[in-house]
Amino acid sequence: MERRSPAFSIFIHLCALLLAVVILAPLVWLFVMSISPAADLSAKPLRWWPQTVDFSRYGLLLSTVANSAGAAFTASLRNSLVVSGMATVAAIALAIPAGWAVSRTPSTGWSLSLVIATYMLPPVALAVPLYMGLAALGLLNTVFGLALVYLTILAPFTTWLMKSGFDTIPREIESAAMMDGAGLWQTLRIITLPLAAPVMGTAALFAFLLAWDEFFYALLFTSDQRAKTLTVAIADLAGGRVSDYGLIATAGVLAALPPVLIGFIMQRALISGLTSGGVKG
Repeated sequence: MERRSPAFSIFIHLCALLLAVVILAPLVWLFVMSISPAADLSAKPLRWWPQTVDFSRYGLLLSTVANSAGAAFTASLRNSLVVSGMATVAAIALAIPAGWAVSRTPSTGWSLSLVIATYMLPPVALAVPLYMGLAALGLLNTVFGLALVYLTILAPFTTWLMKSGFDTIPREIESAAMMDGAGLWQTLRIITLPLAAPVMGTAALFAFLLAWDEFFYALLFTSDQRAKTLTVAIADLAGGRVSDYGLIATAGVLAALPPVLIGFIMQRALISGLTSGGVKG
């Protein structure tokens, strides 16, 4: 085992600490803003820590009183969870067979490359045909229609991830199972999918995060609380002439909680999926 000098170890730890500070500082400041009185946020010079702690904005945004800011926020939070969940499940359901097919038949790899090439197009280039398609189907301003649009974004990415995961699984394992009498579905269900579970978890996590953070299509294809998502609701808070920066920060903290919780729950699958380079045994 290679021995490292104390100076090098100190350098590595300092770099890690600096990286942690750079990543966490905006999040800490967002939380501080959310509990700071409006006077502290507009004071000059700026107060980096509030004189009094105010959690009232959290109660305001989580309120369910009709026609209140809380009702609009909780409705958008529910819409984001539904849309992101639906789009993620549909994307993974499509990515598994598509990724496996491309992985096992390399001659069809051009099709995946062609689909991924759509990421080169700016979203605004696809806005008009998507809008017309949703209007023709009567799906404008619906969570199902928005999830369908998100699926066009997530499916190519998740298919590419799943294809990369299937590539690390030796075909000989599947061939041996089929020689023992297992059918294609049995081989996939009993052998291939369990081995690809870490990559599936990684793909699902990234798909959920992409759907959760999407703003442009959500702004374009929704108009009220029936389908408006969290990103649009937060933008609405900043759209007035006088913006309550503390309220916007509070909405940002609440919007960050679901992805953070999901990331903590799935961190083992995420790390395993990102670092897997082969199959042992």
